[in-house]
Amino acid sequence: MGNTDVRVRGLAARAGGWSARHRWAAVGIWVLFVVLAMGLGSAAGRVDVDESDQLKGETHTAAKIIEDAGIEQPAGETVLIQARDGALKATSGEFRAAVGDVIEAVEGTGKVTRVTSPYDTRTISRDGRTALVQFDMRGDAETAADRVEPVLDAVAGVQKTHDGLRIEEIGGASMNKQYQDAFGNDFQKAEYSAVPVALGILLIAFGALVAALLPVALAVTAIMATMGLMGIVSHVQPMSDTANSVMLLVGMAVGVDYCLFYLRREREERDAGRDAGAALRIAAATSGRAIVVSGVTVCVAMAGMLFTGLAEFEAMGLASLMVVAVAMVGSVTVLPALLSLLGERVEKGRIPFLGRRRRRGGGESRFWTAVLRGVLAKPLVSVVVAAGALLAVAAPALGMKTQQLTLDQEFGNSLPIVQTYDRLNDAFPGGSEPAQVVVSAKDIGAPEVRRALADFKQRAVSSGASRGPVDVTVHRAQNVALVSVPLVGGSDMDRAVKSLDKLRDEVRPATLGKVEGVQAPITGQVAGSHDFNDQLLGSVVPVFAFVVVFAFLLMLLSFRSLTVAITSIVLNLLSVGAAYGILVAVFQHGWGASLVGAEGVGAIVTWLPLFLFVILFGLSMDYHVFVVSRIREARLRGRGTRDAIQHGVVTTAGVVTSAAVIMVAVFAIFGTLSMQSMKQMGVGLAAAVLIDATVIRGVLLPAVMALLGERNWYLPKWLHRLPDLTHDEAPEPAAPAPVHDEGERLTV
Repeated sequence: MGNTDVRVRGLAARAGGWSARHRWAAVGIWVLFVVLAMGLGSAAGRVDVDESDQLKGETHTAAKIIEDAGIEQPAGETVLIQARDGALKATSGEFRAAVGDVIEAVEGTGKVTRVTSPYDTRTISRDGRTALVQFDMRGDAETAADRVEPVLDAVAGVQKTHDGLRIEEIGGASMNKQYQDAFGNDFQKAEYSAVPVALGILLIAFGALVAALLPVALAVTAIMATMGLMGIVSHVQPMSDTANSVMLLVGMAVGVDYCLFYLRREREERDAGRDAGAALRIAAATSGRAIVVSGVTVCVAMAGMLFTGLAEFEAMGLASLMVVAVAMVGSVTVLPALLSLLGERVEKGRIPFLGRRRRRGGGESRFWTAVLRGVLAKPLVSVVVAAGALLAVAAPALGMKTQQLTLDQEFGNSLPIVQTYDRLNDAFPGGSEPAQVVVSAKDIGAPEVRRALADFKQRAVSSGASRGPVDVTVHRAQNVALVSVPLVGGSDMDRAVKSLDKLRDEVRPATLGKVEGVQAPITGQVAGSHDFNDQLLGSVVPVFAFVVVFAFLLMLLSFRSLTVAITSIVLNLLSVGAAYGILVAVFQHGWGASLVGAEGVGAIVTWLPLFLFVILFGLSMDYHVFVVSRIREARLRGRGTRDAIQHGVVTTAGVVTSAAVIMVAVFAIFGTLSMQSMKQMGVGLAAAVLIDATVIRGVLLPAVMALLGERNWYLPKWLHRLPDLTHDEAPEPAAPAPVHDEGERLTV
């Protein structure tokens, strides 16, 4: 027999073998799956996370009261009128004329309602230099940004005729409008640019156009199928735009990585003298298995987000889980079929210089061969130096502070409306982000309820939580009252949260809390941020425990080694800790922030640490499983431990480097956006992947394994009953040589 007689077992090997034998069927099934998923998803439509379901606790209760009462809250807008030099006061004739012109201009658009004068509502600052004209946008609040432009133009027209005053509009609709104009297209371009960036790196890695296109094509089709599935699943678990963006990011990263692992191994076997069939089956049994183990581990990590109880996180977790599962299935089914169909044509479109470099280079990396020689010569020194460096990098994470970023923290001075926001908060502390007390009673007009509301207004100011004015809007038909309370502290989140706590813990119990049957949850932007932070912190332990325990079990079952499972977890945690340290140093303390076009904003956005942990813990398993599988494979073929470690690391270094460069490049694109939260996410992910693919996999992993020696494969006798998810590994790659008639039987 020839060298095509390779016997393998294992799910990935069987899937790859079936696909290679039924290649047109495999490709047809994949195309049909993608088309059906997109069609059914489009027909079903996507259900997005409802605002009332975003959070639990008081914020959720307040949103449900308003929703159940059928109260539609319009998008409120404010026009700030302020003396530029302090000479003009709100009582002056010119100032009054400007107020009148603003009211006339906005009413003239026909887009607004309930326009109020500052002289009627007493919305004039204490120094008399600033006044607010307030009004509501007509129509649905969620689409108000689409209708606010004529109002903005009208206000800008009034500004032209009053040079001595600042006349600026701010509100939910105008902020959303400016955000969409400035960053909506920017964000989409960042998402779409990920494809050409990944393709360019793959061209360099493979030196052939067809080979480079395959991973991108599979990643894109996996993303398309998942978008359809999100529409279907959203009727059970609502989705969101954020979940869609995260899905695109993760899908591109893992989709390209998985194909890269498979293609590189198949190519390596062909270069070593295997024919196309044998090379494909060996790749299915080895890299295919690594993809399955890695994919399941990533899915488990993503599932950790479902334990947060936060609708947005649950949507992100489920969307990410689905795209990883789809990319994993595609990699071990349709990819072998495509490689079987293409054969040698996978090398079409060669780039001459890169093609020659690959043929000269063989399967091992000269750079990592040199590095490994030093690491394995002194493994203890390597462990101490590398681990010490990573712990030093992680040290700033001990002082991590998380919060929802305010508008000025998120955008700096890049948007004109941020300056308006700052001026409004200076003149009316908390006025741009007031707390809202949603009061529900059996009879909102009952004397005891009216007295409690009046008492609440008075105590909110006397307690120091607010400087007023405290406004009450009563909806008698629904027996609901909405109380707006500007918080002392304004955009200073720490002070604003203290004011919120006073309202919740002191003022409310002493007033509204004494009336039987009254509900009075307190919501608003500050309350929402505070509640989100508390709920997220409360979910950290169960999420961490779930991800770590299940990842440990998967490593234990996949490698049947207690040592490998433990070192996997420890090294991944070290990688995540280093990423946290970089985030805190750059974005909280501002050390070197200018190097990445950012600035120190004093905090890390609330959702990022848990998000990074889940994503990084999952993605880092890609490299870990791939490298350790290759080391174990060499060890089972009879190589000594250190020889197996060196062989495993240097033969996988090329693919791991290419995969890491793609991930770093894709994540770094998001680090170029103007929003600080996106910068934090992009820089954190890029830095962590870079550390993981170099220091962790290239230095710490081989050094630790070298120190442990044969103990790497230790499994206590009482664990031998565990299911065996390993497989017979591939043989030593055959050297290119003529094959004799009797051939060579390969047992894999």
